[in-house]
Amino acid sequence: MNVMRATQQDTPDKGKLKINLTSEITAYPVADATISISYTGVPDSQLEKLTTDSSGQTETIELDAPPLEYSLDVDNEIQPYSEYTLQVEAPGFEPVSIAGAEILSSVTAIQNISLSPLETTDPSEEIFVIPAHTLYGSYPAKIPEDEIKPMNETGEIVLSRVVVPEYIVVHDGSPRDTTARNYYVKYKDYIKNVASSEIYATWPADTIRANVLAIMSFTLNRVFTEWSLRIV
Repeated sequence: MNVMRATQQDTPDKGKLKINLTSEITAYPVADATISISYTGVPDSQLEKLTTDSSGQTETIELDAPPLEYSLDVDNEIQPYSEYTLQVEAPGFEPVSIAGAEILSSVTAIQNISLSPLETTDPSEEIFVIPAHTLYGSYPAKIPEDEIKPMNETGEIVLSRVVVPEYIVVHDGSPRDTTARNYYVKYKDYIKNVASSEIYATWPADTIRANVLAIMSFTLNRVFTEWSLRIV
């Protein structure tokens, strides 16, 4: 697919961003942290500097974004969102850098960040790079699999009933890759993260609802059949 990146001249619209900070250990809000915001392509050019309140939250700010129609047109090949880098520093915590935070026109992006307590006098910055959205980037095709799973194996392959789990065990790799790491992700967070990766928040509410229901159905089928999930 031949895609084009949005430039500053292509960003006449505005999107919004709000940041929530919590401690990785206690889940308590982290107050008095500073967040510097810059374009991902120009990380040394600071656009905004925010401070978290007693609830660990920043104010909601406006940032440049490409035109709304970019994310609504299925044939559009120009990047429909702007990418920003967040540099987070808080007393008593390791600094964090997040590159590629996506801002779409007319909607509010909420970036939740969990900070690790400072363990040494020489802090080591934790760096996260958000990959391109699946509707914009180029990714390998889905791994082929049988639509109907075999049932003649030993052991409990299918659960006795459908359940909505509290956590999803997500395998970060091919089902055959035993070296890949497993992650325990809260069910609601998993559905939210998959939806954020597969659809745009600018879509009509009914379209978003239909996609989320499809994601939930697929996920619960994976839980019911005890088939593997890949991390998103």
